[in-house]
Amino acid sequence: MDIRKVKRLIELLEESDISEIEIQEGEESVRISRHNQGGITNPCQCPTGGPTAMPQPAFPAETAKEPAESQVLEQPTGHAVTSPMVGTFYRASAPGAKPFAEVGQRIKKGDPICIVEAMKMMNQIDADQDGVVEAILVEDGEPVEFDQPMLIIS
Repeated sequence: MDIRKVKRLIELLEESDISEIEIQEGEESVRISRHNQGGITNPCQCPTGGPTAMPQPAFPAETAKEPAESQVLEQPTGHAVTSPMVGTFYRASAPGAKPFAEVGQRIKKGDPICIVEAMKMMNQIDADQDGVVEAILVEDGEPVEFDQPMLIIS
């Protein structure tokens, strides 16, 4: 459904005494409401047909602290090699090939350490400093975000 149509529906709702409107075009549907329904508010009166952010349940403080403390202890120290782009992380040049880098391996600046595939282009990522690979933070074939740490070199 075109966003201009959704905006126009919101305007029509605001100009009238109608409290809720639902429109369906083919498989797409939009429901716009100006009143609170069941404790969930929609202050921007945006379409609610798609995914919405729901409030997260509150957990006891003890449960929240335990994972955070263990994550801090497991976090390797050293220089993080980050992804220069959004894409898919690969440890080797081809499926079944030997990985570029392994934990504990000594590498030199300029050595290839992984590949990030973006838009069907394979981008080789080289080490930006000498050192030893302390940790590989991303599994082979997983998506990576821009500036996401992929490896730790010490």
